[in-house]
Amino acid sequence: MRPHTFTLCALTPLALLGTPSAAQPQLERVDAYVRQELERQRVPGAAIAIVQDGKLVHARGFGLANVELGVTVSPATVFQSASVGKQFTATLVMMLVEEGRIGLDDPVRKYIPEASESWDGITIRQMLSHTSGISNRLYDSLDMRRDHTEEDLTRLITALPLDFPPGTKWNYSNPAYVMLGVVIRRVTGKFYGDGLRERIFTPLGMTTARVISEADIVPNRSAGYRLADGDLKNQSWVSPVINTTADGSLYFTVLDLAKWDAALATAQLLPRGRLEEMWTPVRLQDGTTQPYGLGWSLASLGDQRIVEHGGSWQGFRSYIVRYLGARTTVVVLANAAQADPGLIAKGVAAIYDPTLAAPTPPR
Repeated sequence: MRPHTFTLCALTPLALLGTPSAAQPQLERVDAYVRQELERQRVPGAAIAIVQDGKLVHARGFGLANVELGVTVSPATVFQSASVGKQFTATLVMMLVEEGRIGLDDPVRKYIPEASESWDGITIRQMLSHTSGISNRLYDSLDMRRDHTEEDLTRLITALPLDFPPGTKWNYSNPAYVMLGVVIRRVTGKFYGDGLRERIFTPLGMTTARVISEADIVPNRSAGYRLADGDLKNQSWVSPVINTTADGSLYFTVLDLAKWDAALATAQLLPRGRLEEMWTPVRLQDGTTQPYGLGWSLASLGDQRIVEHGGSWQGFRSYIVRYLGARTTVVVLANAAQADPGLIAKGVAAIYDPTLAAPTPPR
């Protein structure tokens, strides 16, 4: 069988008032670069956004949101969040911390008492920062096509032996964030997705952000894809409940994430001090730190602080990178498992603002 081929086309960009005409050539170079990368990576479609000083300066779609129907991507195309959704769960937890309803250093068994005694040393902070020791091995054996209840997932996750004593190491843990969703429900009496809608999405005008539902009619929803032996295939199916957990089961557009970035830039949802806490490297018990905060990965480029996060799930890849000093953010959402949206996002940033280019390594 011949590999599936498709032609990428850039759609008309979102109309932006006040965009300097001098910026147009660099934005054209941005679009050319994205188009080239998507062709090289064999990605059917993607959308990008550039936000400067909390204002959207560029948003554009490329390629196909649905290959079978020939539907093109626009800035209003809805993609799956994958683990970029973790920062929303973390923010909702921090809002509850700010209100005194959760303590960052509370033991998790205060909220999930049925967990085994091995969980005695685990805190909410450690769950947010991936230092809890809660094992990611659940997904090695979990039947992703079975519609597990939240109680099922809680029982399965809390039964797994910890990978290490809490606070001694760093290891990415999706189940820890699944359990944070459980904590949110037990504290608020509401599903975490309802909390996101009421306290984050609606106030910020993120009109298309929501928890995943394949049953609901979702306008402008993209399809996810993967390569199998060089052929383009649809994403693998998972059960509905697996796609509603707090480790990254959201829909949104680049326009939603531009509003999200603006809220972060203006400390609209949390005080600046809480945001800085989320963007501070986690410290292990031996005094060393890891480049992760609370729901965000951390990096630097010279004197430039970077907070960022990527995600990969069900034929979708996502990335948001925020250059705090330059007040520049780039978002890339793509609908292919093999996409590298982080590379594209940082390439876009370097074209838009050459001071954000990583130094060329010596030969």
